[in-house]
Amino acid sequence: MQTSPTPSQPITLVISEMVEPSLIAEYEDWTRGINHATQKFGGCMGVEVIRPRDHQHPEYVVIVKFANYEYYKAWLDSDEYAQWMRRASQFIAKRSHQHQPNGLELWFTLPKSSMIGAKPPAYYKQVIVGILSVYPLIILANLIIAPFLQGLPDLLALLISVTFVSALITYPVMPILTKILGFWLYPHPRPKRPKNKRH
Repeated sequence: MQTSPTPSQPITLVISEMVEPSLIAEYEDWTRGINHATQKFGGCMGVEVIRPRDHQHPEYVVIVKFANYEYYKAWLDSDEYAQWMRRASQFIAKRSHQHQPNGLELWFTLPKSSMIGAKPPAYYKQVIVGILSVYPLIILANLIIAPFLQGLPDLLALLISVTFVSALITYPVMPILTKILGFWLYPHPRPKRPKNKRH
């Protein structure tokens, strides 16, 4: 069970939506409308849509950032949000979402079975996976783009290098790495063994 963040903390809503393959065009029109409405709502800091590559398995991921939990809750409880969701019932086959008060967790791909209340990876696991992804990318950046940055101001060269690394971490490195290490990041709880009753 997730605890609500303090009102002063920014919060990110991660939404996974499985769309009926024959209604993708209708969904695209709908998602443009609700995203526009969300961005006009008080406290919204931005909306990002990650579209599926496989149209036979059209799972969209929408990332919505709010200034704090109160704005996030107000949007979910609003009549406008309820109206948009009623319109979506015809082409969204499955929908789940969770809020993430810790921005670091957004680097991690959620497991397919995740629903509201799914626990994020332990902090030390996030740090380890971050090192495994960032360190090789820094080496790669030095090998590939460093020769093209010679002669540029140091701060500008650093900005270009950081942009290169950040772009690759977001996609495809972190999604692939978290999928490979999913068994470790999101371990299934062991079923409890029934206690033997004494007669």
